[in-house]
Amino acid sequence: MVITIANQKGGVGKTTTVVNLATALASIDKKVLIIDMDPQYNSSMSFNAYDSKLSIYRVFSNEVNIRDAIQKSQIPHLDVISACEDLAAAEYELADDDNRNTLLKNYISEIKDNYEYIFIDTPPTLGLLTVSSLTASDEVLIPVQCEFFALEGLSKLIKTIELVKSNLNINLKLNGIILTMYDRRNSLSSLIEREAREYFDTNVYKFNVPRNVTLSEAPSHGLPAIIYDLKCSGSQAYIALAKEFLERGSSNGSQ
Repeated sequence: MVITIANQKGGVGKTTTVVNLATALASIDKKVLIIDMDPQYNSSMSFNAYDSKLSIYRVFSNEVNIRDAIQKSQIPHLDVISACEDLAAAEYELADDDNRNTLLKNYISEIKDNYEYIFIDTPPTLGLLTVSSLTASDEVLIPVQCEFFALEGLSKLIKTIELVKSNLNINLKLNGIILTMYDRRNSLSSLIEREAREYFDTNVYKFNVPRNVTLSEAPSHGLPAIIYDLKCSGSQAYIALAKEFLERGSSNGSQ
């Protein structure tokens, strides 16, 4: 299964979700690959796997075979394909390519059978990199921070997903919405949660990700939070989310 983690707003926890959800699944022996499609390459750095010479950009440029771009992380069962700064140029370099939206899908088809889950981390835009990621995916998972304007941005993203589904990927499904940076002491967090659950109903995951210092600190050590500090509230939230992720997959007949 290929899952894109997307939100056009930055700082909502996309990379944190990719890194820790993937690690949680790998820890129970699921074979997992992360493809970093964000030119800021934070997912790659979270595993000390940044390598511009083996990046997904080099794959797009036909300089590297996608199988050769795969790097093993320090987490058993978890591999990474790095991003790099040059990936930002792909938006322009591929603009005239009629197959630009399906390139990633075609590359992934070569390796898809080797993994149970492939997670794609996307940039904070709704440009080519995100659209091609959605086109290549079976499902999309949306992290949403519990802050003002969050739901307005979410509605825009849902419309984009529907457009991709109508025009490029008829099988694309919404896996769910994860509320991040939740602060139970803050009335705004409670308000955002209430409105999200009222409007999007069961699409919203039961467990929220709390605002937690360790989640921000762990990447600087080149480690996912659930490896850096398993007992912190953020790590425990992602372990619970991984369990719910698997339950949702089972109920949908997925792997």
